[in-house]
Amino acid sequence: MVLLPHSAYIHVPFCRHRCGYCDFSLVAGRDDLVERYFQALGRELSRVTQRLLLDTLYFGGGTPSHLGPNGIRQLFAILANTLVPNEGAEVSLEANPSDVTIDFVAAACDCGVNRVSLGGQSLDPATLASLDRDHSPDDVRRAVDRLLSRACTVSVDLMIAAPGQSLAAVERDLEAVKSLGVQHVSVYCLTWEKGTGFDSLRQKGMLHRAEESLECDMFEATINRLEAAGFEHYEVSNFAQAGFRCRHNEAYWDCRPWEAFGPGAARFDGRTRITNHRSTTGWMTRVLAGEDFTGDCDAMTQEQAARERVVVGLRRRDGIDRKAFEQVSGFSFDAIAGGAVRGWVAGGLAQDNGQRVQLTRKGLLVSDALWAAILNQETEPGN
Repeated sequence: MVLLPHSAYIHVPFCRHRCGYCDFSLVAGRDDLVERYFQALGRELSRVTQRLLLDTLYFGGGTPSHLGPNGIRQLFAILANTLVPNEGAEVSLEANPSDVTIDFVAAACDCGVNRVSLGGQSLDPATLASLDRDHSPDDVRRAVDRLLSRACTVSVDLMIAAPGQSLAAVERDLEAVKSLGVQHVSVYCLTWEKGTGFDSLRQKGMLHRAEESLECDMFEATINRLEAAGFEHYEVSNFAQAGFRCRHNEAYWDCRPWEAFGPGAARFDGRTRITNHRSTTGWMTRVLAGEDFTGDCDAMTQEQAARERVVVGLRRRDGIDRKAFEQVSGFSFDAIAGGAVRGWVAGGLAQDNGQRVQLTRKGLLVSDALWAAILNQETEPGN
C-alpha cells in the first residue's frame, strides 16, 4: 500500500542577492520570472491526483519572503486546492530579515504561516559582511519582534566558522540570539561548496577556511551556551525550546514520505528520491511544455534505505531504538551498523545501552566523518 505523504516542501527560487557561499537552486535579480514560476508551480501541482492533508508544509528557497505580501497571498492561493494543512499543522516559511515588514507578517500569518525560519546568520556587522549578507543586525531584531508579536514561532539560523570569525565573535552571536526570545536556533558551519563565489576566492588565496580545531571549539561553545539557555540540542545542527522542534525536519529524519514542488525540489516515497531539474528557467520551460522535468532519480534498495535511516537517525540526539528500527526498516540494526557502532563506542564517539544507540558529544563533533562506515558497508553475515 502506498502511503500518502503528510508533509510537503515548496521551493521558491527567488532572491534579491546571491550570497558568496550559496549553491542552492535560485535566481537573483530576476523578479520578471515570478509570474511564470507561479504558472509552472500550478502546473506541477496537477500531477497530484488528490488533495493532500498535511501535518507540515515548508516553503524554502531561495528566499520565499522575497515574494512580498501580495506574492505570498498568490502563492497560497495556487496551493489551496491541492495542499491542505490540517488543523494544528506546522506551516513554515524561510525569510530574509529585511523582508519582514509589518505588512509581510500580516500577509503570512493570514495565509496560515505559523513558523518562520529567519536567515539571520549573525548579529555581528563584521560577520554579516564577511558572509556577503545584505541585512543588518537590527533587521534581525526587528523581524523577530514583529513575528513574535503575532504569536509566530521563530527559528533563527546562525553560521559559524565564517571567514575571519573568532571564537569570541561566535560567543557574542550566541548571547545576542539568546536575548531575542526565539524558540528555535539552527547553527551551521560554513561549507565551501564547489562552484560558489567563496570557493573561487579560497582557491585564489583571498579567503581562508577556519581551522578544524577552531570549528570544534565554536560548535562546543554553541552547545554549551544554548543548552544553558534552555534549548534542547535535538539534532546535530538544531536547538529548540521544549515543544518547538521543527516537525517538518523530523519528518525528513524519520524517513517518512514527503512531496516537493519547484526547481531543485526533491520528493521521497520512502525508497526513491526524485529531484526536479535544478535550473529555474529549465524547470519552468519543461513543466509548461508538458515535458519531463526530472533532474535526478535515486532509487534505493531496501538495504540502502535502511542504511540511510541509520545516518539520519544518529544525527539526532535521541539516537536509534533497535526494535523500532527493525520494525520500520526490516533489518536488524546490528546487521547494518553493529561493527561501526562497536568501534565508535570504544572510541567514545557513541553510547549503546543494548536497546538504544546515540552519538556522544564527541561523536557529534565529527559525525560527518562517520557515515561512510555505514553507507559503504556490506550487511554483516549472520544477522
